[in-house]
Amino acid sequence: MAESKSKFESIREWVVDHKLRTVDRANMSTISARLHAQALTLAALAGAAVVEYYDHRSKPKGDPYAKYLPHSHKE
Repeated sequence: MAESKSKFESIREWVVDHKLRTVDRANMSTISARLHAQALTLAALAGAAVVEYYDHRSKPKGDPYAKYLPHSHKE
């Protein structure tokens, strides 16, 4: 099964293995640190968007806010 890993699983493992290496750089200039932080933020937002997209595609269609709306009781 290790040979048939999906691309997503491979990327996830790489991120888990290298997450501290990408964040922990002590000798960066201020500008480089800011650019690095912005890139990490954009990557996190893009990842969240991908998760939201696939979550939205896998759920059945309907009103996603119906459970939050008060039910009207017509008499």
